[in-house]
Amino acid sequence: QVQLVESGGGLVQAGGSLRLSCAASGRTFSSYAMGWFRQAPGKEREFVATISWNSGVTDYADSVKGRFTISRDNAKNTVYLQMNSLKPEDTAVYYCTADSKHGTSWYPYPSEYDYWGQGTQVTVSS
Repeated sequence: QVQLVESGGGLVQAGGSLRLSCAASGRTFSSYAMGWFRQAPGKEREFVATISWNSGVTDYADSVKGRFTISRDNAKNTVYLQMNSLKPEDTAVYYCTADSKHGTSWYPYPSEYDYWGQGTQVTVSS
């Protein structure tokens, strides 16, 4: 089974930046679409960003477009989420996820993904 481990979360002031990392096990990582979701207390898990197997396709939630950038390094089995101009409403647990069935993920729903990390907390203060 694929294992995903997120890191890089923390406490940051509004307007600041963080870079999240997701380290993946498995030799088939390079064929999977990857994504990031987030979940705030009392709220549903929501889509943040996705990236195709070869980085040819990326997509973002409207709320983070222009501020967040997803990238991957298949040689390192790692996915990144660069988060700039952070806002208090970005506060959430951020989850890395993999879609083992597709090289490109077209639907921004948790049910499309089948492997999940444990999450990393991002807190943005004002």
